[in-house]
Amino acid sequence: MPLILFNKPYQVLCQFSPQPERATLADYLTIPNIYPAGRLDADSEGLLLLTDDGRLQHDISHPDLKQPKTYLVQVDGVPDQATLARLRAPLDLGDFTTQPCQAVQIAAPDWIWPRTPPIRARLEQPTAWLALTIQEGKNRQVRRMTAAVGLPTLRLVRSAIGPFSLASHPLMPGEWREVSPAELGKAGAGRGK
Repeated sequence: MPLILFNKPYQVLCQFSPQPERATLADYLTIPNIYPAGRLDADSEGLLLLTDDGRLQHDISHPDLKQPKTYLVQVDGVPDQATLARLRAPLDLGDFTTQPCQAVQIAAPDWIWPRTPPIRARLEQPTAWLALTIQEGKNRQVRRMTAAVGLPTLRLVRSAIGPFSLASHPLMPGEWREVSPAELGKAGAGRGK
């Protein structure tokens, strides 16, 4: 039962079925019968976990099991403390209200690879980097959260899921490695119930 850490490149679709003129996970991973535990949209980059174990896939991706996910987000604009407080509190996004989360402004990460193509740069508009840690993971949630507080997302990199992070398991885009499912801690301990 492999557990694979994969650094999903920008514009790669989070599926194995072929798509005309679009890169998919099948272009990077040839391990049979593995599936992503959670997803990243094509515009997002970073850590993705894959496994062939359906129970483990559920344990990783189900919000009730509280595997925190950390995203490094480059936003258009610079937040003030009130904006960060709005991100941390439950935020009404129209069709759902987010759970409280962690949100801090950080220095531009020096370990993140350049994106191809690079994000657009406007000299008159400053950008900032945020680290957001959420427990849930609804479709395009982080992008919707930053937009709701007036800071559109320019670049989004998932840097950690539960105990796994790209800081402790460095991978360049398109690279992967196998790790022990036992490292999942709480989710791994819940298996077999």
